[in-house]
Amino acid sequence: MNTDTNRARARAREVLLAAVRGLALAVAVLPFSVLLFVLTLVSVALIPIGVGVFTTPPILTAVRTLAEKRRELAAEWCGVRIPSAYRPVPERANPWARTYALLRDPAVWRDVRWLQVDMTAGFVTALLPALLVFYPLEGLAVAVGLWRPLSESGGYWYGFVHVTDQASALGAGALALVLLPLAYRYAPDLLTAHFRLTRSVLGASQAELAERVQVLTETRRDAVDTSAAELRRIERDLHDGAQARLVAMGMDLGTIEMLLDKDPAKAKQLLAQTRQSSVDALAELRDLVRGIHPPVLAERGLGDAVRALALRLPLPTEVNVELEGRADAPVESAAYFAVSEVLTNAVKHSGADRIWIDLHHVREGAGVLRITVTDNGKGGAVIAAGSGLAGVERRLGTFDGVLAVSSPAGGPTMVTMEIPCALS
Repeated sequence: MNTDTNRARARAREVLLAAVRGLALAVAVLPFSVLLFVLTLVSVALIPIGVGVFTTPPILTAVRTLAEKRRELAAEWCGVRIPSAYRPVPERANPWARTYALLRDPAVWRDVRWLQVDMTAGFVTALLPALLVFYPLEGLAVAVGLWRPLSESGGYWYGFVHVTDQASALGAGALALVLLPLAYRYAPDLLTAHFRLTRSVLGASQAELAERVQVLTETRRDAVDTSAAELRRIERDLHDGAQARLVAMGMDLGTIEMLLDKDPAKAKQLLAQTRQSSVDALAELRDLVRGIHPPVLAERGLGDAVRALALRLPLPTEVNVELEGRADAPVESAAYFAVSEVLTNAVKHSGADRIWIDLHHVREGAGVLRITVTDNGKGGAVIAAGSGLAGVERRLGTFDGVLAVSSPAGGPTMVTMEIPCALS
């Protein structure tokens, strides 16, 4: 008996909650969806004259935020999972690049189409649970006396019942009692139907998910190729550098052993050369280890590693770090070597006399590590096949990161790197 009572109470609570949530959605859906849809149309129309370039990114970002919030509510309230497949957009790219990237993303246009559905069918399906629950309550209120003030001006219609006196008011109450079981049975299902409608419009298509899988496959292949090339480089450096010096040291030590009694002076000279060879071999090994994974990166994190990197540059470099924790070791390593490659390009090709580096973490979604390297050089940097920046883009792509370059002729050059990650 108690079990049945508890189930009935839980169901009643679920029904009432569905009605309140549906009503809140309906109240919020219409103004926000209409407003964002109109702003999107106007902003896109203004792109040819240049104004829309600055207004479109924030408006489309707001549309995306609204869609993501609806995905969260669908999963939290009704267990409806709505997948998303947005292409990453670098925040600090120039307005033209951001606008172009957003307009090329199919997921953005799907969000815009969803706004049209949300302000029409979405509004109705969100409102239905509230109507189904609260309308019978109105009928019961009419039956107990509310019909008198409502019918003062010629009667009141409750459904198909024309309420003019107490008898017809009781008829309205009877109709309400018929509707209550329907509300008890179907109100939560109607809210779920709203989110399923949302999923049918917002959910990523199979083609988009397949494209996403293809991109991840390509970045994984690039990562494997890069790792193999790095392993070959390490083997080559060991063979041509430290290994050759160690072999030479072994031969010199053998010669010294034979000369100790015959020619001590010559043996002393060779011993000095061998000592210098050991110093050189140790330096080469340290450089090789630093190229694999710098000790300062492992011990003190990305911020201090980049600061140490900047200290070795021949140009004045300002470093600003705002990190409240550490990312995973592979992410830190990828970010470090990406920054190193960008700095090398700036020193070699930009003609700059000053460099600025900014590292910070943005807590949006799962979090994004954002790194910006700016120089006051001649500009003209591009991501071309075979260039260092193309290699950086492949390295970041392994972690679903993006690279954006703003480098007009005459400078300055701003390279922005973003890697999705959380800090520990």
